Amino acid sequence: MIRPLPLLAALAFLPACATVPPAAAPTVEIRIAGINDFHGNLRPLKTPVEVASPRGEVARVPAGGAAWLAATIAAVRAEAAHSMVISAGDMIGASPLESAAFLDEPAIGVMNRIGVDFNALGNHEFDRGWRELKRLHGGGCETWTARTPCAVEPDYAGADFDFLAANVATADGGTLFPARGTRSFGDGATKVTVGVVGLPLKDVPRLVTPGGVAGLAFGDEADAANREVAALVAEGADVIVVAIHQGLYTEPGSAVDGCGAVSGDLMPILARLDSRVDLVISGHTHRAYICDWAQVDPGKRFLVTSAGYGGSFVTDIALTVDPAAGRVVARAARNLVVQSEGKARDGSPLATSAALPAHAPDAAIAAYVARYVAAVADVSKRPVGKVSGEVVLPDADDVETPLGNMIADSQLAATRDAGAQIAFMNNAGVRAGLVPQSDGTVTFGDVYAVQPFGNTLVTRTFTGAQLLAVLEQQFADAAKRQILSPSAGFRFAYDRSRPAGSRIVGATLDGQPVDPARRYRVTMNSFLAGGGDGFAGFTQGTDTVMGGEDLDAMQAWLSAVPVRQLPLAGRVTNLTPTR
Repeated sequence: MIRPLPLLAALAFLPACATVPPAAAPTVEIRIAGINDFHGNLRPLKTPVEVASPRGEVARVPAGGAAWLAATIAAVRAEAAHSMVISAGDMIGASPLESAAFLDEPAIGVMNRIGVDFNALGNHEFDRGWRELKRLHGGGCETWTARTPCAVEPDYAGADFDFLAANVATADGGTLFPARGTRSFGDGATKVTVGVVGLPLKDVPRLVTPGGVAGLAFGDEADAANREVAALVAEGADVIVVAIHQGLYTEPGSAVDGCGAVSGDLMPILARLDSRVDLVISGHTHRAYICDWAQVDPGKRFLVTSAGYGGSFVTDIALTVDPAAGRVVARAARNLVVQSEGKARDGSPLATSAALPAHAPDAAIAAYVARYVAAVADVSKRPVGKVSGEVVLPDADDVETPLGNMIADSQLAATRDAGAQIAFMNNAGVRAGLVPQSDGTVTFGDVYAVQPFGNTLVTRTFTGAQLLAVLEQQFADAAKRQILSPSAGFRFAYDRSRPAGSRIVGATLDGQPVDPARRYRVTMNSFLAGGGDGFAGFTQGTDTVMGGEDLDAMQAWLSAVPVRQLPLAGRVTNLTPTR
């Protein structure tokens, strides 16, 4: 950074008779560290991330971990006198065991120590219900889940920063959390106020267990954001930031810094967003990107950013503000990889890149994380069985996955006593690949990472017609784009090019076509049973039998044989014509 000379030194360079030109209006730089989708990843990610070096070379480096994330954010904040940290949701939920086993209290503890200013709620903040979310934010040890709170920190005090939810209303019309917040920097003529609006995606009720959001209303994102932007402008905010847990997708192979190949549910929201917005920090898609939205709509000069997944990146955002005019005059952003440390399957250290930024981990946060890792170590390392090989999780949810099939098989086996003939797993609920040790052993921590939600199993009776209707919901326009993984013996084929309602071409059980008039016993997790991910048809079954937890079913299935042979793909056939 080029720093200005002291005033006297600068004047010494002026000729004695020079006329001093009028001084330019002073500007103020605000540095913002943007993060999203942390998901309680206290330790480095198990899988390296790909990132381009300044020379254009692609490197695979170990990334993430709260101590390294803190150090990277500290480096961003050190670039300017005024700085903030803003999160775009899913700070918690779907977390590794060392955070989830303690109700994500350590994830909040880490963010307190990092100095987060605001967190816009995502869908996973509601995984354990809004009452538990209020406790997690406000502190205390009131019990709202099957797990005991405050197990490591008996005086758990909650978050030191605000949760924001502009489009979430309670049953009485009130607010669950504030819609907006402000931070002011400097004073007098150089004072700058930054206003932040935060909101989750309106589809939260489709993405969490319905009981967890009962009594809440999730409104239109653009309407809520624009309402709060107008209020911030009226209050005199110089900078307007929208943090929203919705995002963009970038096409494979496209540049991450640009808008030329973006798509996704955030686009129509941005199209309606107030042009007075200066910055949109987004999330949900787990992509890392920087998009100057003026390339899409010249009338809207805001940046749209996202920092990937799990604390693997930090978006370094610089906003130059003219406080006299009360507006942003320049914007710039870059995604910084959070290089950390990791080990390959053989135990050797993963290589880092000298061409990319690297920071020593924050020692205090490392020690804090170590307390929680130690508290869960014995449980995490317990062997639960052996598998015949590694199962990689694909990038997309709308393809058949052997790992999803494996989970469906385990759930069918666990509910045979309830009469189950078929089981389905939603691919969006599979959160990590299964990577065994060299002898095939998998631990409780390994299988927990695959299924971190603690859902229970539900078995219901459906007619064949209802079952076919559920399968059609995979392709509903409003549904999350994914394919259901079926248990062994059940197969179906689909063609996306056919009209809505007729995209299932065929479905069989044990080689026999599904009979619309016949009755079938079907098992699913409690999230799907409540209509999650848009599968409302799963709520229509009868003769419900509640089973155990999905994780217990997986453990029992793995331990039932010396080495569990992993299922192959081939239960789902895509007949959609290729162009």
